[in-house]
Amino acid sequence: LYMPTTLPGLSVTKAKELLQQTDRIIRQFPEVERVFGKIGRAETATDPAPMMMIETTIMLKDEKEWRQVPVARFYSDWPDWSKPPFRLFLPDKRTISHAELSQELNQAIQFPGLTNAWTMPIKTRIDMLSTGIKTPVGIKIMGPDLAVLSQLGEEVEAVVRQVPGTLSATAERTVGGSYLDFDIDRAAAARYGISVSDIQDVFQTAVGGMSVTETVEGLERYSVNVRFERDFRSDPEALNRVLVSGMGGQLVPLSQLGKFSVRNDPDSIKSENSRRTAWVYVDITGSDIGSYVKNARAAVASHIQLPAGYNIVWSGQFEYMEKAKERLQLVIPLTVLIIFVIIYLNTRSLIKTGIVFLAVPFSLVGAFWYMYLLDYNTSIAVWVGVIALAGLDAETGVVMLLYLDLAYELWKKNGRMATLGDLKQAIHHGAVKRIRPKIMTIAVIIAGLLPIMWSTGAGADVMKRIAAPMVGGVVTSGLMELLVYPVIFYLWRGRGLNKTPEPTAEGEMHE
Repeated sequence: LYMPTTLPGLSVTKAKELLQQTDRIIRQFPEVERVFGKIGRAETATDPAPMMMIETTIMLKDEKEWRQVPVARFYSDWPDWSKPPFRLFLPDKRTISHAELSQELNQAIQFPGLTNAWTMPIKTRIDMLSTGIKTPVGIKIMGPDLAVLSQLGEEVEAVVRQVPGTLSATAERTVGGSYLDFDIDRAAAARYGISVSDIQDVFQTAVGGMSVTETVEGLERYSVNVRFERDFRSDPEALNRVLVSGMGGQLVPLSQLGKFSVRNDPDSIKSENSRRTAWVYVDITGSDIGSYVKNARAAVASHIQLPAGYNIVWSGQFEYMEKAKERLQLVIPLTVLIIFVIIYLNTRSLIKTGIVFLAVPFSLVGAFWYMYLLDYNTSIAVWVGVIALAGLDAETGVVMLLYLDLAYELWKKNGRMATLGDLKQAIHHGAVKRIRPKIMTIAVIIAGLLPIMWSTGAGADVMKRIAAPMVGGVVTSGLMELLVYPVIFYLWRGRGLNKTPEPTAEGEMHE
């Protein structure tokens, strides 16, 4: 969804021309199947879009038909005859990504006064219904005076443009709309015997158009509107010559019934919480929303001095992120507490429960390293994956501790748990000789999650971010459990045993 914003005062003719030009440029890209653009407000109360807002829906072809872009490999400079074997394992071409395609589209459409914004249709609709902001970051400036709000919006826009990571920034000009007003001279109209409603009817029919009849074409009905040709209504001088019928059939030009004037007034007026607002739309690139807003907030606070009665609210996806952060601060500790209670009810030992919970930090190492390698930012989907990872860690940790406990009890039952040597034998039996079932547990989890990392289509990006922490976390959790758990178990169970490193007997035990 291409949603640029223009400056106010754009005429309908120029708006149509601009829309056609942007559609034509977008359609020339080979990845684009078709384009449909809209500018202005639709005939519905649910779409209060001003003339300065363009919405262009871009339908893309299947990714298999997208262009292949070159990728630099170690063999790229080699002779052509030597490259085919390496291309089988490390191709030097790949399909162009959504981000690269959006960047190329953004570079192709550069018009003065037009600020680009690229997003996804359903996501944007949800964002606009909930916050009103169509870009990842939005700045709402609230206060009583529209002129002051417009000035503050332009100042904030200038500051935000300099923040690293800003792709585009545009502030709504709340008082930038141009309007042609006609002030009726009621005394002059009365002299000619013309009522105010007669003059307004002339404007409605001559300029706006009036429906006079309806035509039926088969099963279709069309309204027939009548209005003056463009030459008679294109400028105030031509409108001054428009005639109004008076008493006795006399025709009086509008110039004798009033005066035309051009005024700058709001293109649209927004209010929130009973306060007028001016919005600044900010599109970002190469940065996560949290870090960007932190830097932008600092820049705005240091350069913008708000008058009394005015305040700034950061909105857009950042508003969602802040609300989600509040929920996660409750959900994550509650999840950990539930897992802790379940494990404790199973083991009846705080020490064993603590040992099992050591798998959580072990797994977070791999989870965050894997996300770093994939260049994923933390998000709600990622934290959902981390919560699920905590459950997987508990599962693999319990399996490991179970085998160590069974071996310890077996040695103790047979009277061979007197020295540290005996403990080493038991740990060797419970850990080293039971690697296969533990590795199988980890392998099954990874095998079930890895296909998600290569998935494409609707919802694939979200599912990848849920699965990524679990894939990376299970790997490091499994390795650390196999290497560290036996040591921790040895330190715990070794207290009170004879420090002799020799076992009391040789030979394996059978359950």
